[in-house]
Amino acid sequence: MVDWSQTWNFLDGEWIDGNPPLAGPRSHALWLGSCVFDGARAFEGVTPDLDRHCARVNNSALALGLKPLKSPDEIAELALDGVGRFNADAALYIRPMYWAEDGGYMGVPALPETTRFCLSIYEVPMPEPAGFSAGLSGIRRPTLEQAPVNAKAACLYPNSARALNDVRERGFDNAIVLDAMGNVAEFATANLFMVKDGVVHTPYPNGTFLNGVTRQRVIALLRSAGYHVHERIISYRELIDADELFSSGNYSKVMPVNRIEDRNLQPGPIYQRARDLYWEWAHA
Repeated sequence: MVDWSQTWNFLDGEWIDGNPPLAGPRSHALWLGSCVFDGARAFEGVTPDLDRHCARVNNSALALGLKPLKSPDEIAELALDGVGRFNADAALYIRPMYWAEDGGYMGVPALPETTRFCLSIYEVPMPEPAGFSAGLSGIRRPTLEQAPVNAKAACLYPNSARALNDVRERGFDNAIVLDAMGNVAEFATANLFMVKDGVVHTPYPNGTFLNGVTRQRVIALLRSAGYHVHERIISYRELIDADELFSSGNYSKVMPVNRIEDRNLQPGPIYQRARDLYWEWAHA
């Protein structure tokens, strides 16, 4: 732990002597945002792509100047041990995290030597694939010159929250966000897929959003099943005219869009095939 000077904090109605044990008010993570995480799932007895999520959290730590304290294999082993503490049929979220307790030069960059690790596992049901509505937000994804978009960093999520608040006020469940050039990037909380005339399209990972683990898995599964999947620049106008829209992400896996702006959509056959392929692969 960091050897801080004497500190008093007023929290929950009382004064506390010293810094709380996890990311307190003098911790760099809470004060200046040096926190990264990843999210894996355990459901129906499987932990799909757990190894890739564990590797990504370490890469995210390095991108923010943190020092990974465990190997991906060690994190995965801990995760499986933690999963074993729950009922076998529990739907779980597995969240490894790194953050810095102290700052380096001038207190602003994270001090790598003060990196801490925590693995949090908790029950959260898998959402039913009922579909969601989506509307365009004016909040855009930053570039690497503007923000650490090459990491799954907590400091990026207030921007996603702004986009969600923007569209929720207009009656939509999720936001479609554009990149700095005005092309489609993703949903506020997941990667995006579009189907037109039986062909699958998804925005090219140009560095403004994470090339999701589940996204990569869905692309590989669809291609192996004989579908053409094009990673390319996509305009918002194309989404309006699409035959199908669906998302991929770790929290919900594969989910359909049932409305974009004022146009209703039905979950389509390629969405359903993508979801079935994912479930078949995960349980193989």
